[in-house]
Amino acid sequence: QVQLVESGGGLVQAGGSLRLSCAASGGTFSRYIMGWFRQAPGKERDFVAAITWSGGNTYYADSVKGRFTISRDNAKSTVYLQMNSLKPEDTAVYYCAGAKSLQVSRGLNEYDYWGQGTRVTISS
Repeated sequence: QVQLVESGGGLVQAGGSLRLSCAASGGTFSRYIMGWFRQAPGKERDFVAAITWSGGNTYYADSVKGRFTISRDNAKSTVYLQMNSLKPEDTAVYYCAGAKSLQVSRGLNEYDYWGQGTRVTISS
């Protein structure tokens, strides 16, 4: 059973940066498409970013493009989300997810494994 554990969340001021990490265990990490999603209070869980098996292709929500960077280290079974120029509207619980599918998807239902989430709060 694949387990995903996020870390790196916290409270930062607008304009600041955070780096989220997601460590995977119990599976073949390098075979999974990995994604980050977020859920703000009272809202649905939304796609943030995804990365292919090799890390060669990345995908972003328009709201974070140019500010966030997803990356992965298959040797460490870890995926990262570098978040720069943070805004109050980035405040949310951020979830790491893994998909066994062959194609990257922005849909929640396409992801097979989920972490418990890490909270990110951006103050204005």
